[in-house]
Amino acid sequence: MKSTSRFSNEVLETLQKGRILGIHAGTDSTHRIIGIWVVVVKRRVFIRSWSLKPRSWWRTFLEDPQGSIVVGDREIPVRAIQTRSERLKDLVSAAYKEKYNKPGDIQYVKDMSRKRSRDTTTELVVSQE
Repeated sequence: MKSTSRFSNEVLETLQKGRILGIHAGTDSTHRIIGIWVVVVKRRVFIRSWSLKPRSWWRTFLEDPQGSIVVGDREIPVRAIQTRSERLKDLVSAAYKEKYNKPGDIQYVKDMSRKRSRDTTTELVVSQE
């Protein structure tokens, strides 16, 4: 099993300030980099799926937890870990509500705080190859 580590302070700050994260789920090269929302909670990086379509990034990570994110001009290999802790899911919901608070964001944040999306809460960690 590959070892993992936390993101650097610089990467965490960039992710916290940025609104959209470029992500590539899985190791299949046919999947493209897409933009999704990201939050940082207790120096940990979390994402949630709004759509649970069969070919969604979340379903891809369930089958193949390796992938990558784009931060600035760097592509960073990551591993996706499904979050089980309800306390942590509450903190992630609060972080989404705080970060994505523009009028057009509010309905999506509400949807992403419902059980269906809460259950997709995924932590990203740096994957050492």
